[in-house]
Amino acid sequence: MLKVHRTHRAKIRNHSQVAEQLDRHGWSASKLWNVANYHSREVWEETGEIPDHEELKDELKTHPKYKGLHSQSSQRVLEELAEAFNSWYSSDDERDNPPGYRKENYYDQQGRRVHEEHPRSTVTWKQNGIRHDSKNNRVRLSKGANHKEHPKAWEYILVEYETRPGVTVENLQQVRAVYDQQKKRWELHLVCKDEIETPNAPGNETAGVDLGISNFAAVAYSTKDADLYPGNRLKQDGYYFPKEIAQCDDSSGDRATRLHHKWSERRTHFFHSVAKHIVQRCIEKGVGRINVGDLEGVRDDENGDSKNWGKHGNLDLHGWAFDRFTSILEYKAKVEGIEVVEVSEHHTSKTCCVCGREDDSQRVERGLYVCEECDAAFNADVNGAENIRLDINESNSESTLDLGGDRSTGWLAQPGVYLHDLSRGFQPRSEVVDCKP
Repeated sequence: MLKVHRTHRAKIRNHSQVAEQLDRHGWSASKLWNVANYHSREVWEETGEIPDHEELKDELKTHPKYKGLHSQSSQRVLEELAEAFNSWYSSDDERDNPPGYRKENYYDQQGRRVHEEHPRSTVTWKQNGIRHDSKNNRVRLSKGANHKEHPKAWEYILVEYETRPGVTVENLQQVRAVYDQQKKRWELHLVCKDEIETPNAPGNETAGVDLGISNFAAVAYSTKDADLYPGNRLKQDGYYFPKEIAQCDDSSGDRATRLHHKWSERRTHFFHSVAKHIVQRCIEKGVGRINVGDLEGVRDDENGDSKNWGKHGNLDLHGWAFDRFTSILEYKAKVEGIEVVEVSEHHTSKTCCVCGREDDSQRVERGLYVCEECDAAFNADVNGAENIRLDINESNSESTLDLGGDRSTGWLAQPGVYLHDLSRGFQPRSEVVDCKP
């Protein structure tokens, strides 16, 4: 049996009855975030190290703000903050700042700040804080100690929910209360664990996936076919949203927060859409294994120093969560019985996948690869994907690469191109009308 987690979005039917209680918990989550953020910055300044979520828990578990949420909910806030600090610390982009404080500033007509409030942060309840009534579509969410009242029934927030038709909520593992800034209301994200029969692989073929900047993904199939997934949508968002955020009066304010949230949602949607389309194409082509290029060290040169990809290259590369995409692809492929394996990318962009010659000069310009040995000319990213499919660093351990089979270059030179349509996912380039964010 294969265990999978599914997230269902649900509307709150009794919103008017529970909104105030959810507001209190959302504000408490922001206050705890700020307290932990202040503590983490102090530790960073004193020691040069960032405390992990266990250290934050030990330090803050007796703090009054920690008791504003159920203990597991408070732990989740600290985990998110630790993850945000680690992401900032590991980034090589000097424009990055450490996680900010959660606050909203309000101004009068003259532009003077009138008052400051905490925004409603997402609140997560894990199993110990949940009581699920699946027959009546209700869930009881434990209150934080600071918000408990008497009688005892008031120690819970009783939420009635409604999912889309056909959805059955069983084996509930986690509940997230998320505040929609545009609709000005809360909704639930219900995380359920399902067990399904381990599926058989669609076939015995292997595909290779090369991740990059200009083309987010290039996929080569052993059926002598290849696809490209340009990163235009991500690049547009990568230029548009930072500029809009920079124009906000307050980088932690309401508008900036909404822009960050929208940007994150669009990026996540893009990753899921690419992964879903690749897996579907693999099913069609009888693929049982996907080789993905291991991008560890993609930001470093041979000496371990940060590479300079140029002004636009650094902007494009920063924030592209390749590891996150690979995790999404692995999950979606596993459900279909397809194995995902990370293989070395070493020399895959320099080596001709037709004859095996390695030469830095063969990639004559972006998108074009010309081999002086065999006169082949084809798409450079597809060449990398095909070498990843062949796993040349494993098979060429003795400097002899057995390419074998039909090595004609027509499919390498003319891959299928799929563009991202916001409403329909990935479609052939001829069917997509591009639009701004």
